[in-house]
Amino acid sequence: MASRKRSSESLSTVILAFGANLVIAIAKTIAATITGSASMVAEAAHSWADSGNEVFLLRAERQAARPSDASHPSGYGRETYVWSLFAAVGLFTAGAVVSILHGVGQLGAREPETDYLVNYVVLAVAFVFEGISFAQSFRQARSMAAARDTGTLEHVFRTSNPTLRAVFAEDAAALIGLVIAFLGVLLHELTGNAIFDALGSILVGVLLAVVAIVLIDRNRRFLLGEQTPDRVTQAALAAILRHPDVEKVTYLHLEYVGPGRVFLVAAVDLVGDDRESDVADDLYAIEQQLESDEHVAEAVLTLSRRGAPALLLADPPPRDSDSGHIPTA
Repeated sequence: MASRKRSSESLSTVILAFGANLVIAIAKTIAATITGSASMVAEAAHSWADSGNEVFLLRAERQAARPSDASHPSGYGRETYVWSLFAAVGLFTAGAVVSILHGVGQLGAREPETDYLVNYVVLAVAFVFEGISFAQSFRQARSMAAARDTGTLEHVFRTSNPTLRAVFAEDAAALIGLVIAFLGVLLHELTGNAIFDALGSILVGVLLAVVAIVLIDRNRRFLLGEQTPDRVTQAALAAILRHPDVEKVTYLHLEYVGPGRVFLVAAVDLVGDDRESDVADDLYAIEQQLESDEHVAEAVLTLSRRGAPALLLADPPPRDSDSGHIPTA
C-alpha cells in the first residue's frame, strides 16, 4: 500500500512537471522569437528538453508498475533507470549542447536592441511555474527523507527513485537557469553589450551539462546493481534473524532492482538438523516470508558453509528493525 502511494506521488510529480515545462517552453519560444535573446533561446531549449524528458519519466513510472512474471521474476523496476537515463542524455544533448553552441555562436554577433520587457515577463511567469513544480518534488523528497531520518538533498542523491531525482534536479536547475538568464538580459540592457546575453546562454548550458552528467552517472550505477546502504542491510538482517527457524546468517547481499525494491540473497544456518527435504521447505518458507515485504522483489536463500562466521546486527539495531519492515531509499 505504501509503495503504491509513493508511486502515485511520483507520477503526480512528473505530470505536474510536464505540464509546467510545456507551458513554459511555449512561452519562452515565443519570447525568443520576438526578442532574439540568446539567453531566452537557451532557456527555450532547456524547457523543451525538460518537456521531452518528462515523457521518458512517465514511461519509466508506467514500466515500474508492471508486475513480475516468469521472464522477469524481480519485476520491471530496472526499466525506470533505462528511461531515466534516456531523459538525462536528452537533457545533455537537447538542452546543454544547444545552449552552449548557440551562446558561443552569439559571442561575436551584434545583437540588435531587443524587447526586454517581454523577456522579463516570460522569465517571471516561468519562475512561478517552475517554482510550483519544484515545490511538489521538494515536498515529496522531504517527506521521504524524514521517514528515513536523512537530509533532503542526501536522499535525492541516493534515492533509488530516479524520477524523483530527475524532476527535483531539473526543476532546481531550471530555477537557477532562470536567474542566470535574467542577469544576462539585465546586463545586456544596462550595458548595451550583447555578450552578457550570450554568456548567459553558455552558463545555462554548462549548468544543464553538470546536472545531466550527475543524473547519467546515478542511473548507470543503479543499472549495474547498486547495493543498499548499511541501514537497509541491517534491517534485512534483522528480518531474517527474526524467523524462528534461522539460527544465524553468514552471507547477505541486497541490490536495487527498481525504485524501493531489492533483490535479496542470503546464506543461513537453520535451527536443528532436519532432513534435506525439510530444510528445502524451511528455506522456501523463509523466502516467502521475506517476499511478503513490499520492498523485497525476490529472495533467494541457501545454507551456510560449515564454520562460516555469523553476521552481526548493529548496536543499536536500525530503527525499523522491530517492525519487520525493510526500509529502502
